[in-house]
This record gives sequence, C-alpha cells and structure tokens, in this order.
Amino acid sequence: MPRPRKCRTIGFVPGNSCFHPQLHNQDEVVLTIDEVEAIRLSDYLEMEQDSAAESMNVSRGTFQRIINSARKKIADALVHGKIIRIDGGKYELSEPKACCRRHNNECKRYDCEKCEECEKNK
Repeated sequence: MPRPRKCRTIGFVPGNSCFHPQLHNQDEVVLTIDEVEAIRLSDYLEMEQDSAAESMNVSRGTFQRIINSARKKIADALVHGKIIRIDGGKYELSEPKACCRRHNNECKRYDCEKCEECEKNK
C-alpha cells in the first residue's frame, strides 16, 4: 500500500484556470496546481531543482516527477491543440488565507475540512 501523499507547498494560485487554442477542440489536459507551481519555480523563476523542491516541501525526486508530468502535459496540449485546464491537487499555501472564524481566521490548506465549510457558504 502506498504512502499517503503529502501536501505540497504552493506560493500562488493562478488567476486563469483554463487556456484555449484558437481552433475549437474539446480535448483537454488537466494540470494540477502543484504542477503549475513546479513550472513556475523551475522554468519561470529559473530556480535549481533542489531549491524548488525545498520550496514546495517535497523531495528532489518528487519534484522531478511533478515537473516531468507538467511538461509532458503542456507539450501534449501545444502539439495537439488541446485545452489546458488548471485544477486540483493536494496543496497548502505558503501564506495563510482567511478561512473561517471558527478556525482562528487562518487556514493554509486548500482541500482541508476547515475550508470545505467555508467554500460551501460562499
């Protein structure tokens, strides 16, 4: 039985969650938030993999798997004209966000039990 997946630490959540090719195509690839963060750290900010892995609170090997998966998905979308949708993943924000009063107004996790109630009440 595999180990439970650890939360990855994320520095930002992208504002755009979907990118469409000019030609209409219904096929899509889904990038997780942690894959986008790996691309941001490695390719956009040009961080070394050791530093980027440490920033995301994962091992270097895990970071390598995340970045390889993200790059393969992006290449597939570009070559085949697919929609890129950003969604999902188990992560926590490096800066806490206001969540709900009953949890001291601070929650760092995206998909925790604390936030689920807040999301439903929005």
